Amino acid sequence: MLSELEAIRYDRQLIIKEWGIKGQHRLKRSTVTVVGVGGLGSPISMYLAAAGVGRLRLVDPGIYELSNLNRQILGWTRDIGVTKVKAAAQKLNMLNPHVEIETIDERVDENNVIKVIDGSDVVVDALDNWKSRYILNEACVKMGIPLVHGGIHGFGGQATTIVPGSGPCLKCIFPRAPEEPDNIPVAGFTPGVIGCIEAMEAVKLIIGAGKPLVGRLLLFDGLECEFTLIKVERDPNCETCSEL
Repeated sequence: MLSELEAIRYDRQLIIKEWGIKGQHRLKRSTVTVVGVGGLGSPISMYLAAAGVGRLRLVDPGIYELSNLNRQILGWTRDIGVTKVKAAAQKLNMLNPHVEIETIDERVDENNVIKVIDGSDVVVDALDNWKSRYILNEACVKMGIPLVHGGIHGFGGQATTIVPGSGPCLKCIFPRAPEEPDNIPVAGFTPGVIGCIEAMEAVKLIIGAGKPLVGRLLLFDGLECEFTLIKVERDPNCETCSEL
């Protein structure tokens, strides 16, 4: 049940007909794992915490550096040299003390990924490299956990949602990793746009509202201020999900 303070805090979303008290209860009982607490992970985590996700699991081995601060808005100048998950958890606890914040100060790899996402209702990809994304995608497919993907570059980015067995996985959509520069150029506000979309997709999956981006890739071009939806198909020969 929601406390009196929670009912007041979430009042504006409780009166959304697709959300309501049942949706809020689902959120409160849910666990969302956000892998990456950088440019994408900051707005994702903030909006999920504000919405009232019951448990928010933050996964990132990084330490805040000065060059992060144009886009990683959970990291402030005082946090330089502090682990990202620790600094982020402190602020998210202040934002919404009703949310349980769990931190994992590790890089996701083949050895720990199952442990990291175990018990999640939704996993959100806020990563910056394709090797880790493919590891996360494979584990989510194996465990049947929905995965929300987002990626950014300069003024643009993309987002999609993977529900194992109900549409293409990340490997179907991107069978080969795109080229990755050593330092990905990022306008600070771009991850805000894509991160908000990812947070919305995660909430929609949990409360059962609307149509998630399953089988669709949303492309964002900030320079032209255009959104484009592309239909994406499941690969029957996909090495990750073809046996589902």
